[in-house]
Amino acid sequence: MMIEVLKSKLHCVTVTEANLNYMGSITIDEDLMDAAGMIAGEKVQIVDNNNGERFETYIIKGERGSGAICLNGAAARKVQVGDVCIIIAYALMDFEEAKSFTPTIVFPKEGNKL
Repeated sequence: MMIEVLKSKLHCVTVTEANLNYMGSITIDEDLMDAAGMIAGEKVQIVDNNNGERFETYIIKGERGSGAICLNGAAARKVQVGDVCIIIAYALMDFEEAKSFTPTIVFPKEGNKL
């Protein structure tokens, strides 16, 4: 049996931009992506701690070291610049493998820096 489990999480990043006039996605600083083991095109869940919104989109690489967390397209309507969000990636695993799997959780500092 396969189950979906938490693979990695960027905990409490700050939204730096919301760009309505761009095709949907979330742009994430490549340093943050690497730290969390996330890749471009990966499906993620976004949880906005300020307003309670929860939605899914996919990742686009942002400039390394920029601290960028930008919601694009329709997702830009669900956040405000300055909101604190959690970005969650899941993985499908065999039930037995999932029992011993340890997810990667990253706690960025101010400015979305590592």
